[in-house]
Amino acid sequence: GVLDALVKQDYKIVGVITATDKPAGRGKKMRASAVKVYAKTHSIPVLQPKNLKNQEFLNELEALKADIQIIVAFRMLPKVVWDMPRLGTFNLHASLLPAYRGAAPINWAIINGETETGVTSFFIDDKIDTGEILLQEKITINPDETAGTLHDKLMQIGAKLVIKTVDLIASNNYTTQKQPEIAPTNAPKLYKETCQINWEDTLTIIYNKIRGLSPYPAAWSTFTSNNENYTLKMYKVHPEFIKHKETIGTIISTKKTLKVVVEEGYLYLDEIQLSGKRKMGVKSLLNGFDFSSDAKMNW
Repeated sequence: GVLDALVKQDYKIVGVITATDKPAGRGKKMRASAVKVYAKTHSIPVLQPKNLKNQEFLNELEALKADIQIIVAFRMLPKVVWDMPRLGTFNLHASLLPAYRGAAPINWAIINGETETGVTSFFIDDKIDTGEILLQEKITINPDETAGTLHDKLMQIGAKLVIKTVDLIASNNYTTQKQPEIAPTNAPKLYKETCQINWEDTLTIIYNKIRGLSPYPAAWSTFTSNNENYTLKMYKVHPEFIKHKETIGTIISTKKTLKVVVEEGYLYLDEIQLSGKRKMGVKSLLNGFDFSSDAKMNW
């Protein structure tokens, strides 16, 4: 990622600030972030503050004497932190600001059916994603793109943009651009309720939403089959646009395919996960799960 790109360019990384270790997996063992693991293997000091205004942390941060601070996918910083370095603090954001300010820009760009997005480096100020722009780069969103594939592409071009931005700031020969005074689009944090599918939406809206939430946090729905209710998450799907007179939400299964009746056509479920089961392709699922003839999605 970005840290690796900076190390390979032989920049002197004086420290890394990352989240505190979190319990993960079935055993709930404490797990370090990938950034921390990488930093440790390259002998880079790591700070993991619970509170960014804690004086002990601020003293440690100041002692690093950083010229520039670079923020990637971290929480909002108090001014005492972002105002500390001599050359400033800049953020890498996964959108073309002022579009998609907020916590989940990659997800929302796909959910909203955008055909392009990008990355932006900008100097941090006291609001969220509003600072003056240093550099931007655009990228096309493919029709079958998911949040996962787009994230990986944006991290690649984002790492290169960070290098360009550091070089630009170090040259002391640059101008910043104020963000255009247009109504920004927002990319708020995703919650479980946000991820539920409304099967009365159009096929296009449903398809975009599932792509935009795959693989994380994943779109979900409940369904009824054989008079029992189940919950499933959807990871890979594909649309078929065709006129029909069938009831919205009806689940149609064969030995090899599973599709849901929606406005404009059918949505085929290719990779899904029933609650309590592993993620699997539809053929594997149909080997062990029998959908009744009156099976239907709920919303």
